[in-house]
Amino acid sequence: MPLTKPGPLVKWAGGKAQLLSQFEPFFPASFQRYLEPFVGGGAVFFHLYSQGRLEGRESILMDRLEELINVYRVARDQVQDLIVELRRHEPYKHDADYYYEVRAWDRHSDYCQRSDVERAARFIYLNHTCYNGLYRVNRKGQFNVPFGRYDNPTICDADNLVRVSRSLQRVVLEVGDFGRCLEWAGPGDFLYLDPPYQPLSRTANFTHYTPAAFGPKDQQRLAATVETLDQRGCQIMLSNSYTGSIRHLYKDYEQVQLRATRAISSKADRRGAIPELLVMNRYHR
Repeated sequence: MPLTKPGPLVKWAGGKAQLLSQFEPFFPASFQRYLEPFVGGGAVFFHLYSQGRLEGRESILMDRLEELINVYRVARDQVQDLIVELRRHEPYKHDADYYYEVRAWDRHSDYCQRSDVERAARFIYLNHTCYNGLYRVNRKGQFNVPFGRYDNPTICDADNLVRVSRSLQRVVLEVGDFGRCLEWAGPGDFLYLDPPYQPLSRTANFTHYTPAAFGPKDQQRLAATVETLDQRGCQIMLSNSYTGSIRHLYKDYEQVQLRATRAISSKADRRGAIPELLVMNRYHR
């Protein structure tokens, strides 16, 4: 039986698809709007949509990565053009030379002249063929992940693209820092926050999705934002590393330890099932 539910368009380090069954007991029983300030691959959004929990509700998806939000906007508004453009890349899914040629687009001055559709297709093609599906940029904002080696990567899943487009039709898509959620969030709204995690060690720092890293001051600012949202009467769920400092930041909230399989570490002994933290304020489930 063919799938009829939308799934993430992109692979994302720390994506939450594998944790949805563990999240299930903690979703609110009801809510007004849905806000996700760090949308990434959007696994939680697509899950809630597929279950009908977003029907008739406004959803606001945000990320500070402009290229990612462009992918969602193009998928929503120009999905057939996106499918055509992805099919142009598809014959080159095993071609490392072609990969590096496409990766280098953002090194050229004419990159800003490329269409939104071209940029979105490039993002998806690189994401599905790069090493471990990572998204990482240098200080100039240039994508710098090396070519990956996959047996048969999917470049253009037209059926899923159409389903994704349908799921995004009533969704507000915004580029911006997580703090912008305060412009919309009000009593009864549900926010899921999935920030770049605090590194588990000094050598495990992988927070450079954008040229500016997400550091300790950002974690503290996020905790202050959560406090403001809590005071407004919002329903909040947040994921992060299971570390002492993060647990202390959210010591006044309910905390649950989950187990996730992560494979982006360069050291084999840090791969596999590791604890993650789920933080919630008080709401009816």
